[in-house]
Amino acid sequence: MRIGELAQRAGTSTRTLRYYEAHGLVRPNRSANGYRVYDEAELRVVREIRSLLAIGFGLDDIRPFVACLRAGHDSGDVCPDSVAVLRRKLAEVDDYLDRLGDVRRRLHDQLARAIAHREETCLRTRGPAG
Repeated sequence: MRIGELAQRAGTSTRTLRYYEAHGLVRPNRSANGYRVYDEAELRVVREIRSLLAIGFGLDDIRPFVACLRAGHDSGDVCPDSVAVLRRKLAEVDDYLDRLGDVRRRLHDQLARAIAHREETCLRTRGPAG
């Protein structure tokens, strides 16, 4: 299939496919007239790339998954290098969630202090109820 068909089937643009190619992730064959020609394996690779990008992986993180597919595996995440990337990425996400939890607690505390201060100020300015 040519680049336009691959783009359509993969749900992306030809420009994006050229970008992946420039980064060594997609490997087209060339026809006699120089057109890029892709096989079904490249469609699988592009789908894997897009799936991993959608959940926050960078292109460098994706390389082991592509290599795993190129090695003939049904899935890009079964090879040791891919598993290592998954573990590292999961640790990053866990760390990020911990930091977000801390930020949430601090914001909650700050909001509670602000509300308490506001209520206290309102009571002082109103004076005793009478």
